[in-house]
Amino acid sequence: MPPNKSHKHVTCQNCLARKDSLFCSMTGDDLDTIESNKSCSYFKKDQPLFIEGSLPRGVFCINDGKVKIYSRGEEGKEQIIHVATSGEIVGFRAMFSGEPYSVAANTLEESNICFISKSDFLNLVDTNSTLRNGILKELSKELADRASFIKNMAQKSVRERLAASLLLLDDIYSEDYINLSREDLANFVGTATETLIRLLKDFKDEGFVKTHVRKIEVLDKEGLIQLAGS
Repeated sequence: MPPNKSHKHVTCQNCLARKDSLFCSMTGDDLDTIESNKSCSYFKKDQPLFIEGSLPRGVFCINDGKVKIYSRGEEGKEQIIHVATSGEIVGFRAMFSGEPYSVAANTLEESNICFISKSDFLNLVDTNSTLRNGILKELSKELADRASFIKNMAQKSVRERLAASLLLLDDIYSEDYINLSREDLANFVGTATETLIRLLKDFKDEGFVKTHVRKIEVLDKEGLIQLAGS
C-alpha cells in the first residue's frame, strides 16, 4: 500500500526549506523545542490554513508546496496579495496585532506544512533575539515592499500588471513553470478572468510566454520587464 501522506513528518534538522526561513539560524535547544512542539501535515490542493476573520492559533511553516494569501472584496471576489512558497512562515503577523486574520490562506497545490502553536511560537520569540530581530526585519521589509507594489500596480494598465505579475510568479516558481489556474492568476493580477485569458493569448502570440495546458513558461523575461516598466 502507498504511504499515508497525511502523516508525513519532516524533522527540523533535515528540513531543506529551513535554510530559507526565519528559523535558518536556529540550533541546539531552540531547534529541539520547535521539533518537539510542532505538528507536520499533508494538505491537498485548495485546503484552507486559516480563514479571514478567524483568530490566529499559531504559525504555518511551508516545508513543501505553495500557499495563496488573499482577501475578498464586497462582492466576494478574491484578491491574491502573495504566493508563499517553501521556507516561508505564514500567519505570524496577526499574532502580534492581537486581531483576527485580515486575510485567508489556501494551498495552491499539494503541500507539506508544519504548525507551531501561538504560545510556543511567542515563547521562542521572547527567548530568541535572532528570531525576534528576523521577524522585525521581515515585517519592515514586507511593509515597504507591499506599499511599493500597490503604488506601482495601481498606476499600471492591466497588460502591464500581467507582465509584472508573471515576472514575480516566475521568480516564485523558480525552476518550474508557473502553475496557477486562470482564475487565480486573474485574482493575482486584479482583473476579470475573461480579460486575463485574452491578454495571455496576446502574450503567447507576441512570444512573451508559452503555455503547457495550464502551466505558463516565461520565454522573454527582458521583454516582460520592459512591458511592465520595471
